[in-house]
Amino acid sequence: MEKKYFLNAPQQSEGKILDSLFAEMVLDKALHNFRKKQIKNKIDESLRNKNKEEFLRLTEELKNIS
Repeated sequence: MEKKYFLNAPQQSEGKILDSLFAEMVLDKALHNFRKKQIKNKIDESLRNKNKEEFLRLTEELKNIS
């Protein structure tokens, strides 16, 4: 495999790069799940308040991120 070197970029071993990618994936998933939970809570609130427009907007947003 050809190694690529970038000017002024710190060199990392493949293991560190994989660890960084894995950490980024875990963080992205956690943020995604957090956002979905926030939207679901807001959907519940819109139902309690009988706010149809907000409900429709939030359910569409939830569909788009799922």
